[in-house]
Amino acid sequence: MVIPLSVLDLSPIVEGGDAGQSLRNSLDLARYTERWGYRRYWFAEHHNSAGIASAATAVVIAHVAAGTSTIRVGAGGIMLPNHAPLMVAEQFGTLAALHPGRIDLGVGRAPGTDQLTARALRRNLHGDVDSFPQDVMELLSYFRAVQPGQAVCAIPGAGLDVPIWILGSSLFGAQLAAALGLPFAFASHFAPADLEQAAAIYRVRFTPSERLASPYVMLGLNVCAAETDEQARLLFTSHQQRTINNRTGRRGPLPPPIDDFESRLDPIGKAILAHALTCSVVGSPETVRRGLQDFIEQTGVDEVIIASQIFDHSARLRSYEIAAQAHGVLSAAA
Repeated sequence: MVIPLSVLDLSPIVEGGDAGQSLRNSLDLARYTERWGYRRYWFAEHHNSAGIASAATAVVIAHVAAGTSTIRVGAGGIMLPNHAPLMVAEQFGTLAALHPGRIDLGVGRAPGTDQLTARALRRNLHGDVDSFPQDVMELLSYFRAVQPGQAVCAIPGAGLDVPIWILGSSLFGAQLAAALGLPFAFASHFAPADLEQAAAIYRVRFTPSERLASPYVMLGLNVCAAETDEQARLLFTSHQQRTINNRTGRRGPLPPPIDDFESRLDPIGKAILAHALTCSVVGSPETVRRGLQDFIEQTGVDEVIIASQIFDHSARLRSYEIAAQAHGVLSAAA
């Protein structure tokens, strides 16, 4: 059986570009990856970021779902502390009513931004990570069929089949997903340190639910593919630069690739990349084939969601095409 591949798209705003072009590129990539056999296409909620165009995540999902026909489209994820669960249920209920059987809802407990921006989003910080389990339970309740006497209902939303995933970059999400019997997606593409322990905790502690009978793990993996290893390494320097910039408080548009990047790195930059990007496969079609195979064998993952932060849109398209060909989902979809 071929392990499914999916897409995590941060809808990157590149240097010299704008959000409109980024969102048009996202739709273009979604149409191609649908054709190439990818299972789902997810966007992430980030705010006050000059390099990411998917802040209004539900709106972006609607844009891409309307422009595609079969690929699942969803959030990876919605940062639940920023929202009232009822509003999220209504938004994703509306998406599911418009696109039946194609909408996913992944939820996380991080703010997806800095504390000042989080306050601007919520007007206050009363909703926080400590209430995340209760917020998830409330959200789940809105998607159940309306009960007699129920005073507050999500319309659309009630009774609709909207798969809910728990996202995580630490052990907390693994424990909650296991306790609630929900699928679990781990952010190993930028926070790989707890990957093995989180996946093990989730699988061991998983409790079957009405939504999921057995544990299901999806892991993030950075993939940058090109015709040669050298070309791929050059393209990957955009992602490496952004990672260092984000971790050192210099958020901004995705920079173009640069030659001899590693020779310019200081010890801090090297340490950041060694910590954040260990779950990355960068290279030619054969390198990517081996890298995907090794990652799947080592983790026992049920599905891989690929992130590719590549400056040039045509090169980004080609990277996802190579990954699909190397892994075999493209031929399976053809």
